[in-house]
Amino acid sequence: MELQVERDVLADAVAWAARALPSRPPVPVLAGVLLEAETDGVLRLSTFDYEVSARVEVPAEVRTGGSVLVSGRLLADISRSLPGKPVTLVLEGSKVVVTCGASRFTLLTMPVEEYPTLPGLPEVAGTLAGDEFTAAVAQVTVAASRDETLPILTGVRMELEGDKISLLATDRYRLAVRELRWRPEHPDVSTVALVRARTLNEVARSLGATGSIAMALSDTGTGGDLIGFQAAGRYSTSLLVDGEYPKVRALFPAESPTHAVVSTAALVEAVKRVALVAERNTPVRLLFADGVLSLEAGQGDDAQASEALDATLVGESISIAFNPQFLLDGLGALNTPFARLSFTQATRPAVITGQGELEGEDDDTYRYLLMPVRMAG
Repeated sequence: MELQVERDVLADAVAWAARALPSRPPVPVLAGVLLEAETDGVLRLSTFDYEVSARVEVPAEVRTGGSVLVSGRLLADISRSLPGKPVTLVLEGSKVVVTCGASRFTLLTMPVEEYPTLPGLPEVAGTLAGDEFTAAVAQVTVAASRDETLPILTGVRMELEGDKISLLATDRYRLAVRELRWRPEHPDVSTVALVRARTLNEVARSLGATGSIAMALSDTGTGGDLIGFQAAGRYSTSLLVDGEYPKVRALFPAESPTHAVVSTAALVEAVKRVALVAERNTPVRLLFADGVLSLEAGQGDDAQASEALDATLVGESISIAFNPQFLLDGLGALNTPFARLSFTQATRPAVITGQGELEGEDDDTYRYLLMPVRMAG
C-alpha cells in the first residue's frame, strides 16, 4: 500500500474514525483503525468495537492499493501534529511509514485478518436537518443518566411517528423531551429506538455541520437492533440499547396553575453565584412572590448567599428548591431569552420551557421536567 493524502483531510478523517475507539478494548485489534486504499482514489478509515462503528471515505492519490491496521489513537495524535503538507503512507513489511515534509514516523501494524467485519448501514429511514438535530440532541442528552449500572437510562428514546421525532432522556431526577420534524422515506413510519446518549451526542456534534443527515434503521417496522447515520462521506452505526424504557411522559402534569417567567441569562448567572456557597448536593431555594424571584443557598453556620431578580408570576406564590446543576442544565438548554417555570406545588416536579418574549406563550417543543429537593423543616 502506498498513497498520498492532504494533511487536514487525513487528520479530520482519523479524528472522526477514532472517536469510536473503545477506551479499554477487549482484544488488541479493536484499538486499531483500518485503512483501506482503493485504486480509484479513495481512502477508507474504519473503527469498530462490536457496538459502535465509524467509517469515513476521503480522496487520496493511491499509488498502490491495500489494507493495513494501525493504532488509532497514535495515528490520530500523529496526524493532528503534522505540518500543513501532503502526507505519504507506505506499507513496508510489518510497518507503515508516515512522511510529511521533514517529519517521519514508523508505526507497527496489527493483523488485518483478525479485525471484525463492520456492519453495513441499514436501510435509510429518512433525513434530518443537521443543525436542528445537533441542537435537539444536546438539549435532551443533558438529562440522560451516566450510571452504567442502569443502561436503559443512559439511552435516548427516539419515537418516530410520521414526520415527527420525539427525543426523551431521564436520569430519574429530571426529564428532557424535544420534538422536531424530519423527512421520512415512508410517511406512515411508526417505531421506537433507544440509542446510547453518548453515541448520539458524538454523531450529532460531528455530523451536524454537514447540512443533512440520513438516519437508517435495521427495521423501521419493529425498531430492529441497529441505527445508522450518514453524511458527507461519513458513516456510523450503533447497536440499540435493549430493554423497556420507563413510561416517563406521564410525569408531565396535565396543567400547571402557577408559572413564572424570568430572563434566562439573568437566572443562570444568579444561580451560578448563589450556588457558590452550596455544598455538594445542597439545593438552591427559589421563592416566587409579588413579581420577584428570591434565590438562597446555605443555612445555619455555613456560608450563605441570596439574590433577587424580576419575575412575572401568574398564580400563587411558591417556594421550591432544586439541585443547582440540574437547574442550570435545563436553563442552558433553552436557547431562548426567557424561561418559563411551571408549577403544581412545591413537592411536585416543575417544568421548564422557553419563551421568546416576556409576555406570550411558551415554546413547548422542548420541555425539561425537574424534580424538587425536599427541604428539612
